[in-house]
Amino acid sequence: MSASASAEDLARPIASTDDLVAYFRQGEKPRERWRIGTEHEKIGVYAKSGERVPYEGERGIGAVLERIAAADAWKPVSEDGKLIALTKDGASITLEPGGQIELSGAPLATIRETCAEFNGHVDLVKRMSADLGIEWLALGIDPFHEVDRIPVMPKARYEIMRSYLPTRGELPLEMMHATATVQANFDYGDEADMASKLRMAMGTSPIVSAIFANSSLSGGRVNGFSSRRVEIWRHTDPDRCGILPFVFRPDFGYRDYVEWALDVPMFFVVRDHEYLPAGGITFRRFLGDGFAEQSATLADWDVHLTTVFPEVRLKRFIEVRGADCGPRGLICALPALWKGVFYDPEALAAAWDLVASWSLEQREEALAEVARHGLAARIGGRPVLELARAFTAISSDGLRRIAERGETDADERRFLEPVLELLDDGRSCGEVLAERWQGEWNRSFARLIDYARY
Repeated sequence: MSASASAEDLARPIASTDDLVAYFRQGEKPRERWRIGTEHEKIGVYAKSGERVPYEGERGIGAVLERIAAADAWKPVSEDGKLIALTKDGASITLEPGGQIELSGAPLATIRETCAEFNGHVDLVKRMSADLGIEWLALGIDPFHEVDRIPVMPKARYEIMRSYLPTRGELPLEMMHATATVQANFDYGDEADMASKLRMAMGTSPIVSAIFANSSLSGGRVNGFSSRRVEIWRHTDPDRCGILPFVFRPDFGYRDYVEWALDVPMFFVVRDHEYLPAGGITFRRFLGDGFAEQSATLADWDVHLTTVFPEVRLKRFIEVRGADCGPRGLICALPALWKGVFYDPEALAAAWDLVASWSLEQREEALAEVARHGLAARIGGRPVLELARAFTAISSDGLRRIAERGETDADERRFLEPVLELLDDGRSCGEVLAERWQGEWNRSFARLIDYARY
């Protein structure tokens, strides 16, 4: 999902931090132009062996991308002669560090459209992979392999990240190569609307992470977490990840996010399609002193914002990032769940009220508790399952009001049904997965693949 800017605008040197504030202000849209975007990663393994799929070879990820391009008129994007991405009609298919394939969906008006886009994409990838013996797993983490057994993909930005991030945290290579997530993107009308939405989403993100927790198996064993993916992100890079305390201030606005991002160390600067390692200088220093005889442009700022990873990210839209990848029904439910609270003012306020009283310490503890226990966790003295049910009810009411106002093509509450079924059971997918792995499946890789494949 993107709010486009012209190449001429992005190439313009940055005169002051006012230009960076204006960058976000240019993302503002009137309500009738608000859209939804969904991003979805999936992990490929060979069905017979369970091994991860490398880039190279007749049965590799590169071959899958080539088949998709040929079969469905996607435009190829190459780097050093290797196919690394595909684009079409505002959407893209990209290659993630360990060979995960990600769909970054187009901005769409309805959940029906974004769900159809997702399902069509998965069906296409499955068709292009079937005779290669590849299955795609609806899980938030590779269940079989430690990170040193996962192939790496040929993208320059990932090489730089692989070198830099281990200097900042304990688990960044696991984040890059082993995890898979689903994200949703939403628009904002003005600065106050952005602040209310980002604050609410940052506050309630642990609740949503608990609902979608689905990464309890890794390295071929139960790992002790409902969402190992959430725990990995907690130990990736404190400079660019986690909860941002300043968003909870009542006067939070664009400039606060700008000032934070300016002090996040940079991975690289891109010039003429070449990635120049930045050595961890901050964007503020780049803006003031330059780097490698280059001055900072809005294009550099645009790229830099893709390398910061808070729980909720601001671009020219708001990106919620806290959910593990999961089965089809839950993938379609995620944007619906967030839409109900993002795009209805009453629901937005009610969702924030659920978490408004939490201290910063409680917010940090919430991520740790949800990573470990999923829906069985407690946050702020309340069971997460209770909070999840309340949040889902608020979203459902919001979707009903959106439909009553005629702002969608149908009542979209039906997309919440997989979440409601999960909450009725009272367990996250990760909890169920660990139980079955140790019980009826008798630790069978084949049974797990059969269960988790799309």
